[in-house]
Order: sequence, then C-alpha cells, then structure tokens
Amino acid sequence: MGDGYRNEASDSGLGCCGYVLWGLSIVMVIIFFPFSLCFTIKVVQEYERAVIFRLGRVLPGGAKGPGLFFIFPCIDEFKKIDMRTVAFDVPPQEILTKDSVTVAVDAVVYYKVFDATGSVINVENAFQSTRLLAATTLRNVLGTKIMTELLTDRDSISSQMQHILDESTDPWGIKVERVEMKDVRLPVQLQRAMAAEAEASREARAKVVAAEGEQKAARALKEAADVIVESPAALQLRYLQTLQSISAEKNSTIIFPLPVDLLQGMMRK
Repeated sequence: MGDGYRNEASDSGLGCCGYVLWGLSIVMVIIFFPFSLCFTIKVVQEYERAVIFRLGRVLPGGAKGPGLFFIFPCIDEFKKIDMRTVAFDVPPQEILTKDSVTVAVDAVVYYKVFDATGSVINVENAFQSTRLLAATTLRNVLGTKIMTELLTDRDSISSQMQHILDESTDPWGIKVERVEMKDVRLPVQLQRAMAAEAEASREARAKVVAAEGEQKAARALKEAADVIVESPAALQLRYLQTLQSISAEKNSTIIFPLPVDLLQGMMRK
C-alpha cells in the first residue's frame, strides 16, 4: 500500500495552477532572501520524520529526515512524526469471562511508527485509533477466556493480543511491539471464596503431613519395642537413661528405683 500511494503521488503532476503557484513561491523566496530561509528550511530530529504535502499531495520519496529539508511557502505543508517507541495504559475494562465471572483488567501497550507516511494518510489519528483498538481487543480476547486462564496464562494471552493488534495496525504504519496485562481485579466475594478454598487446601495438606509423621513415629516405636524385647539389657539401659533425664530437671519429686530383676520377677508372676 505504501508503494501504491508513492507511485500515485509521483505520477500525477501538479497541473497548470500548481506550476503557477510553485513559480510564485520560488519568486517570493528569491525576493525575500535571506529572510525567507527562516520559513523554508526546517529541521527534524534523529527520531523524527517529516511528511511533506505539496498542494495536498505527498511528495515522492516518502518522509524526510533526519536533518534539514526545504519547503516552499504557501504550497507546502509538513507534519512531524515521532518514530520512537510509545507506551500507553489501557484503562481498566470490565470484562465478562467465558465462565460468567466479571473481572476488571488493565494493560499496557508498546508501539512505534514504522511508516510515517502511512500513519498520516491512512488514518486520521494513528495514536488515538491504536488506543481505542487496544481497549476493544482486550475485551474481545479476554471474553473468550475463563478466569483461571486470566490468572495463570498471561503470557500467551499477551502474545495473542499483540499479534491481533499488530496485524490490525499494519496498514496504519504502526508496529505493536509488546502487550502486557498489568492487573486482574476479581470481585470481593470471589476473592473471599478463593481465599477460603486455599486455606482449606492448606489445612488438608497439613493434616496429611501430620498423619504421615505419626505413622512414621509409630513404626519407629514398634521397632524400638522389638529391639528391647529381644535384649533385656537394652530395657535396663533405657530405664537408667529415663532416671537420669528426670533427675536433671531439678524437681522436688523423689524417685526410688527398683531393681530390674525384681520387676521381671513380678511380671512373670
């Protein structure tokens, strides 16, 4: 499309009136020289391009710049286009997801102009049109997703939005470089329900862990009991160890230990 309008501009002449006006403009520049240089020489920065219209037609060769360029008074008009990457926030959009949940989502879009001439003649206001299209695309894309996907699959959703926006703004000379979802705000009731569900899940996992710990402790006690039954000396050592730990607590309880042999005789009777 860009080559089409350039060829059309170069092939179509100015016409008789156009050449007359062009000649008068040159005469004015010569008469008021060198003061006319202040009105005929323009400068664009490294990050800018100038789209020049001569009697309503785009000059062949595309946008001018960076640097100096020359225009003729009365017949030339120009418009500067910023070629740098621009970022803007998409206002929070109330969106009804596929599973009938109302959420508020906002995003940020990064874009730049890659065709200065197309961004001027193909759309009235390329920047405003891109903003409106981004808000519409955000609603359309998220309306096909369920709530869980909005929370866990943001990267793929952002890539899908970036692809749709870039394809739509290509005729306008706009390149959408990146789209990022900033925040997903859920209703208060849904937040409470999700918090209660998460709390119940954590309690369930804690109970499972505690039960597994008790099971392992019971097995260890059973193995210790089997060892003590097989070795009576181990029982006596455990008895003496228990007495030592009790005496270290410095309490007022007096313990009279009984011989282990006497306890075994009582247990046999």
